[in-house]
Amino acid sequence: MPFDVDDRFIDAAESDLQTRFPSTYRAAMRKRNGGAVSTPDDDWEIHPVADSSDRKRLARTLSSVVSETLVARDWPGFPQGAVAIANNGAGDLLVFMPKGEDLGAEVFAWRHDSQELDQIAADFSALS
Repeated sequence: MPFDVDDRFIDAAESDLQTRFPSTYRAAMRKRNGGAVSTPDDDWEIHPVADSSDRKRLARTLSSVVSETLVARDWPGFPQGAVAIANNGAGDLLVFMPKGEDLGAEVFAWRHDSQELDQIAADFSALS
């Protein structure tokens, strides 16, 4: 079950990844850190922002957006500078792509087998 998360933890994740998240993603994580979204082709588990405010939250956020992104960046063909925000349990990831120093608002599905990117939403808020 997702929890809300304080801005300081979102700020720390941005610092660790050396980027800034889109504002709609930040707002969504503040209210519901983690959870799931569905697209026409798949169901996705959102990587939460690590929250060390208590032991229960820390345990539930160990597979965080930072840790999952750092692992994905070692995979062959993972896009340069991408941030992994969700997975489908089969190796595919939802990602934000860099746009200047920040991340763009568009959400892409990165397919690990073909190493292709497909835009699936113009903004994180469009995912349900």
